[in-house]
Amino acid sequence: MDLKSAIRTIPDWPKQGIMFRDITTLLKDADAFSYAIDMFCEKYKNTDVDLVAGIESRGFIIGGAIAHKLKKGFIPIRKEGKLPYKTEKESYDLEYGRATVEVHIDAIPKGSKVLLVDDLIATSGTLVAAINLIKKLSGEVVECAVIIELPDLHGREKIEAKGHSLYSLIKFEGE
Repeated sequence: MDLKSAIRTIPDWPKQGIMFRDITTLLKDADAFSYAIDMFCEKYKNTDVDLVAGIESRGFIIGGAIAHKLKKGFIPIRKEGKLPYKTEKESYDLEYGRATVEVHIDAIPKGSKVLLVDDLIATSGTLVAAINLIKKLSGEVVECAVIIELPDLHGREKIEAKGHSLYSLIKFEGE
């Protein structure tokens, strides 16, 4: 199946010069969504994983589906101020400022092996912050998994520089 054709591209959003890759069209296509989740689950079905963590918000959808199918627990990594219990925080730089993600302090038992999931990797800021959160809670990131990789923005290199690997289903290179 051609997953790229299930993803809508919106030029100049949220600002001029950005080609936004919108996975909502993939999510509403039952065949494409099932295929994407099946590809992830096939890859990780024999991997030693205790938990799946997803980054707000589209990482929740993908990560939740993967966790369910693999019969693993799911950990939400949220934007600052959205979790009701005590949290650990990690801030990261954006093109236009800073952002912070959080996780509950008791979300990841010490030594847990975590599959980290998001919809897309661009510059890697969010994924690196999530990796740091998992490590702060003494968890181990098994791998980072995304539907879309934008290789021109070199996020993979930053993930690998931290000693982690990245699995992506599709790449939008030079597009």
